[in-house]
Amino acid sequence: MVKLSEKEKAAHKAAFEAMSPAQKAEHIFTYHKWTILLILLTILVLGSIIHRQLTQKKPVLYLAVINAAFGEDVEKGLTEDFLVKAGFDTRRQEVYLYRDLYLSENADALNHEYAYASKVKLSGAISAEKLDLVLMNRDAYDIFSRQGYLMELPSHSDALSPYVTENEVILSDNSVDYLLGNAAQEQIVTKTVPNALIVSSLPLFRDAGFDGDLYLGVISNSPRQEEAEAYFQYIFGFE
Repeated sequence: MVKLSEKEKAAHKAAFEAMSPAQKAEHIFTYHKWTILLILLTILVLGSIIHRQLTQKKPVLYLAVINAAFGEDVEKGLTEDFLVKAGFDTRRQEVYLYRDLYLSENADALNHEYAYASKVKLSGAISAEKLDLVLMNRDAYDIFSRQGYLMELPSHSDALSPYVTENEVILSDNSVDYLLGNAAQEQIVTKTVPNALIVSSLPLFRDAGFDGDLYLGVISNSPRQEEAEAYFQYIFGFE
């Protein structure tokens, strides 16, 4: 880049000042358009980041609905109504809902990829501690229970005990070694634990058109135990 002398700088300045407003605008854009575009892009990116930070809601709980679908009224009851009842700020906080998930150990060819994608998504959410509660049908409940994903429920009051249900949890499984010929016999050790609540008969779900029982469980590594307990209180209508 050639460095201008003071005399040349003064001449350029005088020529610029003699231009009309339209000529000045054209001159600036012609010689500085890339700088202007870069500045505008930077402003746009920063504005987008700031807007996202100001409007992004913080999840109070992460809830997955598996092998089930509900209308808008039930979904509102699962999310916004809980926040209002529990005293959370619906403008800043949310119940993050994982929708349209499907799990099955006997998925046919049509649904196999869908089931695999859902399994990967759920496993990732659990590993990242971004899943607290699961609302599921019996098939999904069996899968989650056997894999040890569900927290064993502590003793509950008489009002809640009729809803508690038990399922098998696999403690050890050498089936892979057995299939590979590394074990003389297959041994799968299980135990039965209370790890979900049957919620199908509750007012929120009673007329939702769901076929079969509906189960609510807590993910064992959830870091939001107090919020999950508050959610249980809300779902069952306890004060």
